[in-house]
Amino acid sequence: MKTHAGRHTKDKTLLISMGESIGSTLGAIAGRAHAVKKALSGSRISRTVKQKGRKFVKKVKSARRKTSRRSSRRATSSAQRSPGRARSKA
Repeated sequence: MKTHAGRHTKDKTLLISMGESIGSTLGAIAGRAHAVKKALSGSRISRTVKQKGRKFVKKVKSARRKTSRRSSRRATSSAQRSPGRARSKA
């Protein structure tokens, strides 16, 4: 019986070629996925700036709440006292 050595060699090279093609395609897809992930996550510097900005906004809002409470207390307390003073002096 004869063996078909030529055909096996052709199949082997075809399989190797297909494997390399599939491997390079998967590598390209993985590279693009990594680039997208990196682009969406942002750099460390931008995260730090965003974090500091959020802290600053939080402090400003807190200070605004505190000062508005103080001024509203003063306004209500002075408004309540003024008629009483006017009556006692008159």
